[in-house]
Amino acid sequence: MSFEMIFVLVMIIAMLGGLLFEIARPDIVVFSVLTIFLITGILTPEEALRGFSNQGMLTIALLFVVAGAVQKSGIIEDMMKSWLGRSKSLLGSMVRFFVPTSLLSGFLNNTPIVVTFTPMIKTWCEEHDIAPSKFLIPLSYATILGGTITLMGTSTNLVVHGMLVDYGYQGFSIFQLAVIGIPIAIVGLVYIFTVGYKLLPEHKGLRQQVKEDSREYISELIVESTFPSINQSVKQAGLRGLEGLYLIEIIRGKERISPVRSTTVIQTGDRLIFTGLISTMADLQHTKGLTLKTGTHLDLDDLNNGNTQLVEAVVSHQSSLLTASIKQAQFRSRYDAGVIAVHRNNERIESKIGDIVLKPGDILLLLAGTDFIEKYQQSSDFYVLSPLDTPHPFNRNPVKGWLSIIILLTMITLVTLGVFSMFKAMAIAVILLLVTRVITAEEAKKYIQFQVLLLIASSFGVGVAMTKTGLAQWIADGLLAIGEPLGLFVIILFIYLLTNIFTELITNSAAAILMIPIGLKMASSLQLDPMGFAVTIAIAASASFITPIGYQTNLIVYGPGGYKFTDYIKVGTPLSLIVMAITVTIVYYGWF
Repeated sequence: MSFEMIFVLVMIIAMLGGLLFEIARPDIVVFSVLTIFLITGILTPEEALRGFSNQGMLTIALLFVVAGAVQKSGIIEDMMKSWLGRSKSLLGSMVRFFVPTSLLSGFLNNTPIVVTFTPMIKTWCEEHDIAPSKFLIPLSYATILGGTITLMGTSTNLVVHGMLVDYGYQGFSIFQLAVIGIPIAIVGLVYIFTVGYKLLPEHKGLRQQVKEDSREYISELIVESTFPSINQSVKQAGLRGLEGLYLIEIIRGKERISPVRSTTVIQTGDRLIFTGLISTMADLQHTKGLTLKTGTHLDLDDLNNGNTQLVEAVVSHQSSLLTASIKQAQFRSRYDAGVIAVHRNNERIESKIGDIVLKPGDILLLLAGTDFIEKYQQSSDFYVLSPLDTPHPFNRNPVKGWLSIIILLTMITLVTLGVFSMFKAMAIAVILLLVTRVITAEEAKKYIQFQVLLLIASSFGVGVAMTKTGLAQWIADGLLAIGEPLGLFVIILFIYLLTNIFTELITNSAAAILMIPIGLKMASSLQLDPMGFAVTIAIAASASFITPIGYQTNLIVYGPGGYKFTDYIKVGTPLSLIVMAITVTIVYYGWF
């Protein structure tokens, strides 16, 4: 091995470690490694920036906008609600919901589908006294399986397609992956409806938990005339930054002040509503002029009023909130909302709220303004935002909604007929959506997940470094030395397993980009059709079922479903083995 190969290998191992242990956001980790390759001369500026102009990456950016426009219309969501409402049995409900969802994910990005349907599924489950945990992992798995059917079904397929084009190959046609995608979707859904459903835990949703245990979340103190800090601000009165407690609301007669700011003035008779470590409330009541209200009938539902609402928010792995505590991030002033509780792995974090450093998948219970959901629905800081009371539908324009769907279907038809490439079709679709005012330029900007694009574009540069230094060829030769005596079937199995391990530990797109150079070198050495290896890698990179961190949709349902890491292992391992067996067998007999 040359020094350059060793250096690139060490940096890639460090990158994988950074992604695995979440030392920073995935896009920052990969971009940092790309920058090091650029500074050290491993890559030229043109090579380092190649990913930023890659057709696959740019197509993903356009798809975000198209999917956002369809999601905004709410038409598909309303149709699915109506369809689900006609179910007569539990199994019938799953079939009625997940079969169309799986088909839908073949033509829309998986992430917005899961983001849209997660609150809907949770509400439906709670209304029918069903544990949401029985439906949310299947929602993620159904979209992953359906996404493998078409080129546009998942970002992974588009990334692999873009890399193939960069390497001078033709790339995938829109339904080329369906020969594997359809069988694994059918068998995978049958597994979910039968064995998988029985393996899923039966956890109550956060909404059910907090309503049953309201006293564990809020407590109330009355300000007497003897309180020494009457007519002083909250900060001056020493009610900010309390040990384990958080002042979320002040009730003053018929007036309700929320969120409470540090400059809010305390007055006699104020009812101070606290959340946090309620066990420490006894210490606060020793303060002269503050009386703990015992036997209060105030519960979480009482916090909902004309000016505020209780909102459940799931922290995304791209969130800017991950690098600091809630207090350091100035959450209250930044979002005009107060954090009542933080849940992780279906358990409330018992510590001072302001000191909690958030992690991806954490679920926040917020007291926020009535426009909070509409304002932050497209924020990259959160995956899912849903009110804990009956949601108020936003104003929707059905004409524009149907127009967005017609534009999408027309473009898909033109791509299928070979009139346009996927990139050209999506570019035209975005222009039509803007010209017809279905979406505004500002909305289009919000729909694009720039952190995802930075991750993908940076990963391309890392892949170039592997190829340029000869590291990809060295790894390919090593795998061939082990696998060649055992036969081609075992080699394909090795490729699948290695890609799938990467995707479970890091991210799907990064796994695909690292493995494509290796797969193409192996195909070249064996003088075999490289498309067979590319298809194997594309499916293996998407088939993330065993961990919540490998695929965005798994992480989105992690908090709302109240899952533990082991739940994914228990339910996802059999499904992962099924998908692997079908994929390797079809590739072996269909391509070689």
